[in-house]
Amino acid sequence: MRDTSQNDPLLKVRNLDVSVRDKKGHEFKIVDDISFDVQPGEVIALIGESGSGKTTISLGCMGYTRPGCYITGGTVNLDGTQVLDQSLPKLQELRGKEITYVAQSAAASFNSAMTIDAQVIEIPVITGAMSREAALAKAEKLYSDLELPEPGSIGKRYPHQVSGGQLQRLMAAMAMISDPRLLILDEPTTALDVTTQIEVLASFKKLIKDNNTAAIYVTHDLSLVAQVADHILVLKNGQMVEYGTTEQIISDPQHEYTQALMAAAHLMPDEIHAAPPVIQPEPPLLQVKGVTAGYGTQQEIIALRDIDLAIHAGETVGVIGESGSGKTTLGRLISGLMGPKSGGVFLDGNALAPGVQQRSRAELQQIQFAFQMADVALNPRQRLNKILSRPMMFYQGLKQAEATKEVARLLERVGLPTEFAWRFPPELSGGQRQRVNLARALAAKPRLIICDEITSALDTIVAQQILDLLEDLQDELGLSYMFITHDIATVSKISERIAVMRHGRILAQGPVDQVLSPPCHEYTQLLLNSVPEMRTDWLDEAVIERRKLVAALDGI
Repeated sequence: MRDTSQNDPLLKVRNLDVSVRDKKGHEFKIVDDISFDVQPGEVIALIGESGSGKTTISLGCMGYTRPGCYITGGTVNLDGTQVLDQSLPKLQELRGKEITYVAQSAAASFNSAMTIDAQVIEIPVITGAMSREAALAKAEKLYSDLELPEPGSIGKRYPHQVSGGQLQRLMAAMAMISDPRLLILDEPTTALDVTTQIEVLASFKKLIKDNNTAAIYVTHDLSLVAQVADHILVLKNGQMVEYGTTEQIISDPQHEYTQALMAAAHLMPDEIHAAPPVIQPEPPLLQVKGVTAGYGTQQEIIALRDIDLAIHAGETVGVIGESGSGKTTLGRLISGLMGPKSGGVFLDGNALAPGVQQRSRAELQQIQFAFQMADVALNPRQRLNKILSRPMMFYQGLKQAEATKEVARLLERVGLPTEFAWRFPPELSGGQRQRVNLARALAAKPRLIICDEITSALDTIVAQQILDLLEDLQDELGLSYMFITHDIATVSKISERIAVMRHGRILAQGPVDQVLSPPCHEYTQLLLNSVPEMRTDWLDEAVIERRKLVAALDGI
């Protein structure tokens, strides 16, 4: 552990400016005059919606900018080292050793051709900080600390062989293995279910305190910040809106923008109201009957067991559970991306073929899938006009000129300018890309859209805009949604009915107010207890309570 005085900040950022230049060479600031300190063993949270400059500032503390951006002013001092004055070789030495970064999208950060172990231990082995054997031993301990399954063997898998939430925790292990002086956490828990999230937050909190590490926590969710941060810097459009201690910001926010972030935080409503009943014709729009399914040549790895679920026309059914509970697998099975081992899926009472190859074009059209990560789901080399017109031409038989006109109408329907049709996905913000992701599903004119964690990577304000859009489209078009999420606070607000999954089984289902109101299933209570509360002492209590409930559920 370093002997660093608590009076001397480990990280000092002064008057940081980051700019972009247009084609004529004119500069425009996207980060304007940002200053802050971080003491050893403390966390500063940078919060704000997409485009506020959070990630740009955190990357600037590594001496790095995205293509097209330039650091045009200020200093970054890390324990006496002027980061912005270092040569590229020296910066490369600092990054990954003295400064480590946990990115938001683990799926885009891991190399699919290398084992997890090879990537987690790469930096300490290459730099000579550890032998390969010592690094592997430390990696296994980190896997265990982060509550990953089979910590002795999970590192031998490839990234595609673990769930999204597990992959995010593995990325945390990669960052933690080097005992960094500065740890940058860029939305590190957005892909995690609520119960795993609190364990990961607790692990980060312990690491930072034990190693006297300075940390920057980038997020949009004040309820998470309250659990780990000592100070909060609120940002909007690259400028500081409010700065203070965590206790002061969450108990007495001064700026109206901070108050808006508070209002949009992932909090359970004080009271869960009963949704008005949906008129339910017989048969339901979609039924899953007695389905068991899995992976492997003979589906020997069971992921779903005895699943029964119905979705009616014009209804939203939420499916919640921890990472690995089978939520996405159920969505894949309904859409025909995989087949059942037993049981079946029925549309309007008629059995659907198990796979997309056997389903008719009309059947495929009825059920569309909106994927979790829009930046991965959308082809970055195709303009939006092509991305959105393809399903129109395939399902509706439109010619390109007709489809182009429909694309313009569809963009307006999801709240985007019509001129976006000629942009590429990387030219859009995260929230705009997710609207395009939803628009692509709508382009087929389906009756059911399977929404797989479509708001998990979005800031709270933009996420609420997407949820409002879903409700508007449902009212306008009579759509049905299967809303897959780990965010029980969100699903409680938008669903009429809810299904709670664990270990491939549905443990409870029914109207939201009945499933989520006491007395409820022990596992449902665990999920409810894991929704962050807006108070700084909540995390430690929640971790203890979670472990008690998990032990009871597992029969220990």
